[in-house]
Amino acid sequence: MKQILGGILSIGGLIGVIFFGYQYIQDSESFSVLGADVAVSSGDWVPILISLIVLIVGVLISRSK
Repeated sequence: MKQILGGILSIGGLIGVIFFGYQYIQDSESFSVLGADVAVSSGDWVPILISLIVLIVGVLISRSK
């Protein structure tokens, strides 16, 4: 039962990290200053952090005996 719950949390967390990471990248704006490309993000990093925590908890639950 623990392995199933851990697997579900791990997969959900991984999907969240990928989805919110892509969304974060899309919210970035890039411009050139003195010949250098500068990227400024207006995205929110909190959903990525929460998804990462869910992923880690899922892995820890599935590995515990």
